[in-house]
Amino acid sequence: MHRRDFVKTAVGAGAVLVAAPSLLRALGAPVKMTVYKSPSCGCCAEWVKYMQGQSFAVSVVDIADLTDIKRSSGVPAKLESCHTALVGSYVIEGHVPADLVKKILAEKPAITGLAVPGMPADAPGMGSGKTPYDVISWDKAGKTSVYAKR
Repeated sequence: MHRRDFVKTAVGAGAVLVAAPSLLRALGAPVKMTVYKSPSCGCCAEWVKYMQGQSFAVSVVDIADLTDIKRSSGVPAKLESCHTALVGSYVIEGHVPADLVKKILAEKPAITGLAVPGMPADAPGMGSGKTPYDVISWDKAGKTSVYAKR
């Protein structure tokens, strides 16, 4: 049986086909992301809305104390912000722009994640001005570097 015929038969029989994440992205399917945030944080909710508008399928976990998720995800204390997101094999700390998250998912650099430390007034979900801020990458050893300037 040819692959095309197999797929038609499987789908017709109600089988569920699973595609690789890279294929789903190529087909325009939303990228799954889990965001851990405080239930009362308004700017975190705005960042979630922003990411949803950028083709991310966001699951939100509201928790009062984010310390455990930050520690278990390897977020250095100096990079902490108001929420922590997990997407693919990366950690996203704070108000990181969506294009940079998409970039690391596509390029797969040898980093643990990206962070926008603190809460810059003009980062996504915070504001829309022109105040510059840095997006920092870090690796498993805790080495940090400026990944992008915004």
